[in-house]
Amino acid sequence: MTNTITKDIVHCQELLRNNELVAIPTETVYGLAANIYNDEAVRKIFEMKGRPLFNPLIVHIHHLDQLSSLAKSVPEAATKLAARFWPGPLTLILEKNASVSDLVTAGKSTVAIRMPNHSLTLELLQGLDFPVAAPSANPFTRVSSTSAQHVADYFGNRIPAILDGGSCTVGLESTIVGFDGETTVVYRKGGISLEAIKACVGKVRLLTKNEKAPEAPGMLAKHYSPGTKLILSDGILKTMEGFTNQKIGVLAFHEANFANATMVETLSEKRDLDEAAQNLFAALHRLDQADLDVIIAQRFPNEGLGISINDRLERAGN
Repeated sequence: MTNTITKDIVHCQELLRNNELVAIPTETVYGLAANIYNDEAVRKIFEMKGRPLFNPLIVHIHHLDQLSSLAKSVPEAATKLAARFWPGPLTLILEKNASVSDLVTAGKSTVAIRMPNHSLTLELLQGLDFPVAAPSANPFTRVSSTSAQHVADYFGNRIPAILDGGSCTVGLESTIVGFDGETTVVYRKGGISLEAIKACVGKVRLLTKNEKAPEAPGMLAKHYSPGTKLILSDGILKTMEGFTNQKIGVLAFHEANFANATMVETLSEKRDLDEAAQNLFAALHRLDQADLDVIIAQRFPNEGLGISINDRLERAGN
């Protein structure tokens, strides 16, 4: 099987119809896609990633009309959020229809659904008569892929096609939101800020990570991790003092003087949290490939997407 980074949507659609895996671009990260109605295809996702079967997958759709075939009901708050943020980096947790395989949902009564905001993948989905399940296109617990080359670097010739949609524009996985009666619950912080969710639906409840049986994708404590040891720091220079005579990589929000560092990645010289989020995973990939002894990451302001970035860095360091 030859690995192909391609822009050929028709070829990728044909592969998916034949129950093969295709890596697809989204605005958040690249996903590893398969037909949700074929368990053999879905199982390939878990096998390719080394992902445990208790960790549910996100289903990707291209039109609101598809919700009725996947979900039993859609709460009013979910309708508001979809109207405001779809297509976009928002995943909704809804009560599932029987047609959705327990393999996709990890045996849970709910299904995670989102509509990605990427023109190539929306075109791909529009030509299929099924939605796709698509977790991030990276080995389990590793740094997510935000380019086609990241996917190719991870999986070599094991994926028949990688649909090349350029670099991801958001760069963080979707914010995952569920519903407990009248309460809106945020399961995972992501590409839509908590402030934006609250502005749409009012008060929300934050759910913590769950190691044994996560209620939604992306809730495990160890995730998004480089192979190199990573430390999240409130004071990089002070932390660096503990690693004298070692090769230190620094992941910084904005420009600063880290003279003793071997390599420095600056995520946003203009201190823009959206730009920092977009650049985060690509910078982690570069640092991880630089043969460093340790990566010291700066803690971000606890606001906007800074909250989501800190969440990723905390779990990358576990």
